[in-house]
Amino acid sequence: MTSIESITLEVADPTAANRFCTTAFGLGTQLRLRASEAPTTGFRGFTLSLTVSQPSTVNSLVDAALDAGATPLKPASKSLWGYGGVVQAPDGTIWKVATSAKKDTGPATREIDEMVLLLGVADMAASKRFYVDRGLAVARSFGSKYVEFAAGSGPVKLALYKRRALAKDAGVPADGTGSHRLVLGGDAGAFTDPDGFAWEAAALTGTP
Repeated sequence: MTSIESITLEVADPTAANRFCTTAFGLGTQLRLRASEAPTTGFRGFTLSLTVSQPSTVNSLVDAALDAGATPLKPASKSLWGYGGVVQAPDGTIWKVATSAKKDTGPATREIDEMVLLLGVADMAASKRFYVDRGLAVARSFGSKYVEFAAGSGPVKLALYKRRALAKDAGVPADGTGSHRLVLGGDAGAFTDPDGFAWEAAALTGTP
């Protein structure tokens, strides 16, 4: 079964971006960073979501991200589905930290249960079919609104969301041009999906 083996963020300053990811979220091997000056404006069409166990852990990670230089997009708050907040890293990547729990059951931690890469797509049916044809297995699907693929052996789960809805969820306008500043690594070979997201063979995605 095809899965995401790595995610590469293309950033202007890999050293600074690595410092942010480590300080804010304690992430290391899950992400790769690559220097890039590729033109990009507005919404880049994706978000990275960190799922945690309880609201106090959301607050802990969001506060750490803000202290590390992130910009708040949506303050951490309760919603119908749980509790979460959204920030934008100095390199431009949008991060959501969320939990389905509405009450704390213990002390705050910095433990991340799951990382989900959400790609904003124009045509859900076409993008879903594209990825299924390349060996990804659908884990959950909600019509034309949301598709989540099984993580397999990879450290990151892939999901598809309508672009405009994803931007709204992140608290930013949906408009954007230029590079996504994102490269996915997997065992399905090199290709570009219908929305312009590039994949490389996992062995070619660089050094963590």
